[in-house]
This record gives sequence, C-alpha cells and structure tokens, in this order.
Amino acid sequence: MQKRLSGEAPERTREACALPEMIAWTIYVTFTGAVMLLFMPRAFSRWLALLTTVAGFVISLIALCRTPIADLAHFSTIVRAPWVPALGMNYHLAVDGISLTMVLVTGIVAVSTVLFSWDVEHRQNEFFFWLLLVVAGSYGVFLSADLFLLFVFYEIVIVPKYFLIAIFGSTNKEYGAMKLTLYSFFGGALVFIGILAAYVTAGSLDLNQLAQFQFSPQLQLWAFPVLFLGFAVLAGIWPLHTWAPTGHAAAPTAGSMLLAGIVMKLGSYGGLRVAMNLFPQGFQIWSKWIAVLAVIGILYAAAVALRQSDLKFVIGYSSVSHMGFVLVGLATANALGVSGAVLQMFSHGVIAALLFAVGGRMLYRRTHTRDLDALSGMNLSRALPFAAFTFVIASAASMGIPGFSGFAAEITILIGAWKTFPIAVWITGAGMVLVAAFTLRALKRSFFSEAPPSVRTQEGRVPVDADWNKQANLAATKGGSAAPSGDAAQLSSLPILLTSSAERSIHSPDYVDTITLAEKVGACLLMFATLVVGLYPRLLLDRIQPAVEALRILKAGG
Repeated sequence: MQKRLSGEAPERTREACALPEMIAWTIYVTFTGAVMLLFMPRAFSRWLALLTTVAGFVISLIALCRTPIADLAHFSTIVRAPWVPALGMNYHLAVDGISLTMVLVTGIVAVSTVLFSWDVEHRQNEFFFWLLLVVAGSYGVFLSADLFLLFVFYEIVIVPKYFLIAIFGSTNKEYGAMKLTLYSFFGGALVFIGILAAYVTAGSLDLNQLAQFQFSPQLQLWAFPVLFLGFAVLAGIWPLHTWAPTGHAAAPTAGSMLLAGIVMKLGSYGGLRVAMNLFPQGFQIWSKWIAVLAVIGILYAAAVALRQSDLKFVIGYSSVSHMGFVLVGLATANALGVSGAVLQMFSHGVIAALLFAVGGRMLYRRTHTRDLDALSGMNLSRALPFAAFTFVIASAASMGIPGFSGFAAEITILIGAWKTFPIAVWITGAGMVLVAAFTLRALKRSFFSEAPPSVRTQEGRVPVDADWNKQANLAATKGGSAAPSGDAAQLSSLPILLTSSAERSIHSPDYVDTITLAEKVGACLLMFATLVVGLYPRLLLDRIQPAVEALRILKAGG
C-alpha cells in the first residue's frame, strides 16, 4: 500500500495508486494479443500485432507521465497473489523508476519492430506470435518482484528468440539461433543456481524481502559472481559476447531489433535488480573485475567492428561495445554511474533498434546485400534519401553527439566512473574514438561513397547480388516478374547473403522500392525518442535516480 501524502485528496490518492497498477496490463495485453494471433485470420495479424504493441506503449507512457515521481522511488507492489503457496511463490509485480524506464523502451521498440515487419508475408501469424511472446516476457521480467516469477519470464523469452531466428532468419540462421539459445540456457542455468542459493538461505523469493536479508559474506563471495555472470551473458559481457553478432546477423530485422533493443537489457537489468541488490558485499569484492571486463568489451568489440565488412556485424559488435558502457556504470556503485547505466539501457535500446532497422530492413530489403564494399558502389544517398537521413541520425546518436540520448547516458556514466575508476575512463575514451571510427566508416560506405567507374548506377536504381538474380530469373521462367539486367550482371562476384524468407521483397530488385509509410513511422518514433531524452534527460533521470538511490548496493556504502 502506498502512503497517502498529508493533505492529499482521497480521489487524487486513488488515482495515483491506480496508475502504477495499470502498468501490469502491458503483460496481459501482450500475452492476450499473442494468443489471439493463433486464431486470427492472416489478413488481420499485422493489425492485431500493431494494436497490441501500441496499447502496451501507451500504457507505459501514461504511467510514466502521470505517476508521481515520489511513488517511483521504491520498488512498490502493484499486484500480489498466491501462486505456489507451499513453496512461497507469488505472482508479485512491482514498479519503480528503473523498471518503468525499461518498460517504456520495450514499448517503443515493440511498436517499431511491428512497423518494420509490416510487409512480412511468410507465416505471418506465427511471426508476430513469436514476436509478441518476446515482448510480453520482457515486460514480465522488468515488473517481477518474485524471484522465481522473474526467472520464468526470463526463460519464456528464450524459446521465441530461437524460432524467430531459425524460421525467419537469413545468413547461417540455424547456427545463429542455436548459438544464441545455448548461451542463453547456459546463463539461465547460472541464474537458477544463484536463485536456489538465495531461496534456500533466506527462505523467501520476494525481492523486497531478500534485499533486506543479511546473506553471509562467504555465500556472497561465490553466489554473486555466479548470479551476475548468468545475467551478464545476455548483456553481452566479454568474453561471453560472441552469440550477439552472430545472432544479430542471422535474425530477421525484427529479431535483431528485439535482441539489441530489449533482450540484451534483460541481462543488465537482472544483474542490477537481483545480483547487485541481493549480494552487495559480493559485488564490492568483484566490482573491479566487472569494470575490467566491461572496458575490454568496449575496446575489443569496437576494434572488431572496425574490421567488419557486413553491416549487420558492424552494428552487432557496436551493440556489444555500447553494452560495455552499461556494465561500467553498474560497476561504479554510485548513484550517478548506476543511473547513467539505466539511462544507457534505454538509449542503446532505441539507437540499436534504429541502426538495425536501417541496415537490416531499409537497405537489405532493397539491395539484398549487407556487404559494405557492394553498398559503397550504389550511391544510396540519392536512391534512398530517407534511409540516409535516418542512418545519419542513428550514427550521431550512437557516437554520443550532444543532443541525443547516447551523449546524456555516456557522460553520466563517465562522470560516475571517474569517482570510482578514473583510469577506466581514460581507457574508455580510446574506445569512444574507435566507436566513432567504425560508425563513420559504415555511414560513408553505406550511403556516401562514390560509385567506382566499373559499376554503373542510375538514380533510383541499385545493383543486386547474384543470389537474388538467380531467384528472379527462376521467377521469370515460371511467369513471375522479369529478371534484372544491366548493372546487376556486373556484380555477380558479390558475396551471397540469403534474404530472409520473412522479408523477401516481391518487387523487381533492379529498382529501389521507396521507403514505406510504416518504415517512416517506425524510424520517426525511434528518432524522436533519442532526441527527446537527449535534449531533456531529466525526463527519465528524475525517475531513475531516486530508485537507484533506494537500492541496497548504495545504502551499503557503494
């Protein structure tokens, strides 16, 4: 029960109490939409998916704007009901400024993924079913206040991820799906061991109660690294990060957006909410090693991204590098650094989704290649001006240019890190230079390189890869559209990248399809989010910081 402020009218108090409770409906609406997709006619599936994700986003936005900031300072219960009473398990949901921020970015990314999947034709109902399950499970993780319930939602996300990639993916999709799933289950096994240790010792699964329990230093010494590492696998911690670039490259665009925008945040959120908050003494012992691995991850992933020729791999390694900033912020154990880490979770979720939307959807769907050498000869800034503009905005945000959310998050982390790990800040600065280098390289070669003399391009036309030519010729022999000619034949030596069955264009690939309205709306939503938070970071920080200061890790003197 929330305390009533002195002199507050009863009606206003009831309204204030009802607003946080409303956030639980993000889970119910999304799961309901997923189930309805199994019985909905195919023609309505995309509209149902859009309506479901928009409803979740609107609920989170209303809760963010109308819930008093003071009510978000503590992890306050919104729903509590017995689940398995004999084992002390409850259906227990709670919300504070941290979890509400994560719910908001989930809603934003979910809406944009549906919009960028608007013309999916292959097994449409099934595609959106798996997509909504990932979103619903993510909502559940961010709102769970029962440790076992959180673990159930956490594991629910893994299965849909596998099917999204294995069925609807493209390059090495079976390998990418299996690798991601095995890493996820490995991390989940470590998380389960940590949960069992906490439950057996404290006799409770309630996160608020566990946060008050005094675990022995001996237990915390081994339980914290086990639990934190289990979550950190999904956050892409070095050296257990290799699933991320492979998974991103294999996934359909919606899958890549969900992985980078939402799923990777489950790991960092779990590390903060569970591992750090339950075992603060263990965290103090291991925090320096977390910072070391985070800094190595920033530098290593950025350096590898600089050498990649596949645009999706560039963005995939970029995600690993940027998640390193989140881990640096968590390792600082001060209010500023941890608040910056939470803000970076939001910021990277939006920016990474936007980058994958451009690279995986706007470009790949129309050129059927992600090879930077091939893209550099297509003069795409003229053929796809909106995609070029969007990629410029996403690149600026990713590099941390002032005015975007990336700058607000990273500068907050670095200021917090300076108080705890000043040397790490200097080393991280080198990583930021590498981030700028590979981002500018990808931007120039994707859109602003001049076409070499041996490749002839015309405004509004792009050459395509050899694999697509074979598909188009086969379609032509069967009465389909005519195969492309001219420029396409000159690029027969380009690397073959199989187009996702969920995303294959039905149009003649010799001509550039214009950016669709759905894609423009999805891109504008993501760009608007990073700009608003970049220009006015207090919108989120005022809600995040009080919740961070209430965490046990800071009360323990971190």
